[in-house]
Amino acid sequence: MNRKEQLRFLISELLKIMPQYSDVEIPEDENGLFNLFRALCNVRQPGYVSDEFIKVQDEMLKSVTEEKGITEIKDLSPTPFDDRIYLWQGDITTLKCGAIVNAANSALLGCFVPLHGCIDNMIHTMAGVELRNKCYEIMKAQGHEEETGKAKITPGYNLPAKYVIHTVGPIVQGNLTKKNEEDLKSCYISCLDISSEYKINSVAFCCISTGVFGYPQKNAAETAVETVKKWLDEHPDSCMKKVIFNVFKDSDLRIYEKLLVKAGGS
Repeated sequence: MNRKEQLRFLISELLKIMPQYSDVEIPEDENGLFNLFRALCNVRQPGYVSDEFIKVQDEMLKSVTEEKGITEIKDLSPTPFDDRIYLWQGDITTLKCGAIVNAANSALLGCFVPLHGCIDNMIHTMAGVELRNKCYEIMKAQGHEEETGKAKITPGYNLPAKYVIHTVGPIVQGNLTKKNEEDLKSCYISCLDISSEYKINSVAFCCISTGVFGYPQKNAAETAVETVKKWLDEHPDSCMKKVIFNVFKDSDLRIYEKLLVKAGGS
């Protein structure tokens, strides 16, 4: 199958699962088809999909990621601030490393808003439907929503990263509080602890809680850098060798550059 054929097949299978969307207009162009596929995956509840669906989906998603271009951690350079810490601007779903961190919500099932621009949506999209199914399995066994500051780990499925670590950051309403700060620290510590448990030697952090969760960018970056450096210093025998701060926005890049590049080089 070519890409369009793959997408048409996947869409038809998803519409069988979700007949309430059966009257949706099927686009002719490849981009429109992919967006419809993504939107249907976004709203799909966890549950069974056929082996053929998984096979076609996996082939399609991996080829899309390859076309975007995969960045390998070995090709990145450490910051002057600390040779264990890296700064990289780009699409985290294209980064090949031990684990990437997902800024999740407390349900831990991914974003159900069609085509939403959050990292949770993109990670689940590019990993594939297996990721939501795995998260559902974990949360069903846990029996309650994920607590703020905690973390869970899953395979990366179709992502270049081997694992995804899902953490729930604090939601800031009004002024930043001490509890917000402690919860954000806990996110970073929980992710590093679970990485150590799984003997992961590289992890990429997104800017946890700075999007719709409302955490001020500069404060979040300062807490992230301070917490990660302290953890690395306190765990010299850990297999964790490389921590990447992944940014997408130019404004976050400037903040982290000041913390990690200019400060480290001064």
